[in-house]
Amino acid sequence: MKDCFIFPVFLFLSVGLQAQVGGRATYRFLDLTPSPQVAALGGEMIAVPDANPAMAFYNPALLDSASSNIMSLNYVYFFAGINFGYAAYARSYRQNNFALGVHYVNYGRFTEADMLGMITGEFTAAEYAFNLTYSRRLPWLDSTLMVGANVKPLLSVFERYSSFGLLADAGVTYQHPDKLFTAALVVRNVGTQLTAYAENGRESVPFELQLGLSQRLQHAPFRLSLVFQHLESRLGGADAEANEKHGIGLYADELMRHIVLGVECLPFKGLVLRGGYNYQRRQEMKAPSHTGMVGFSWGAGIHVSRFHIDYARSRWHLAGASNHFAISVDLNTR
Repeated sequence: MKDCFIFPVFLFLSVGLQAQVGGRATYRFLDLTPSPQVAALGGEMIAVPDANPAMAFYNPALLDSASSNIMSLNYVYFFAGINFGYAAYARSYRQNNFALGVHYVNYGRFTEADMLGMITGEFTAAEYAFNLTYSRRLPWLDSTLMVGANVKPLLSVFERYSSFGLLADAGVTYQHPDKLFTAALVVRNVGTQLTAYAENGRESVPFELQLGLSQRLQHAPFRLSLVFQHLESRLGGADAEANEKHGIGLYADELMRHIVLGVECLPFKGLVLRGGYNYQRRQEMKAPSHTGMVGFSWGAGIHVSRFHIDYARSRWHLAGASNHFAISVDLNTR
């Protein structure tokens, strides 16, 4: 029951902070979701154990010995020719778990012109983050407590403007001995720009605090996940509809913007079906005349021999959705 009171405490502590989080920090590509498993569950997932080194991207404390010698490749075809992805490999040694990952975003090629509109050539834009992850199981609570950290050197290049940064994530995960319940707390993107894009000074980074819970049902093939995102700030008031709410409606809207819901169905071994709902995304991206399926996502994964293949489709706007693909390969000898 203690978990039920954690989020309201964070919510009230953040009342005095600004409402919107988008546009207030640089390196926002770190918020993109390369993993189909996570994208299908609403775009946030930090408390669902999986033998996949890519999960350390979201919570370094999810990295355990089950991910050892597994390679994961993730690719996303986004909008307007933009694509991004994540590649990761993990290895365990005794009680220590290590992972190396690379996160990239390719914005494509752009036409370059001078002040008079004369075409002078082309330029590119891309961003990269290198993820160095370490985790281990603590000898407490019957060894059900994992801690992890992720160090991320960053490179961002937009035409002639570039920036270097160094950020880090930290997480702790508790898994009940029956392995049906998992709870996690993650601090993301602690750090700074080392060099700014221009001489006008360094920008802030997208710091975030998350709390996640997941529960697998004992007598049914379902697992429910719940993530409280952006516990460090308020999210309400980011659109005209939110500004019109008052009283209980305002508090309920603020609460729901912090919540991301996901469900997995595991009908039999080797197959998983996923679905998710992101209320904040729906409120900020929907069209007033027709909401459609904005904010909803779905996906599936199959496990065949040493290969685990996943796909997800996430609805961002009536204009389109993002498609996420991944393949994980178990390199362990049998």
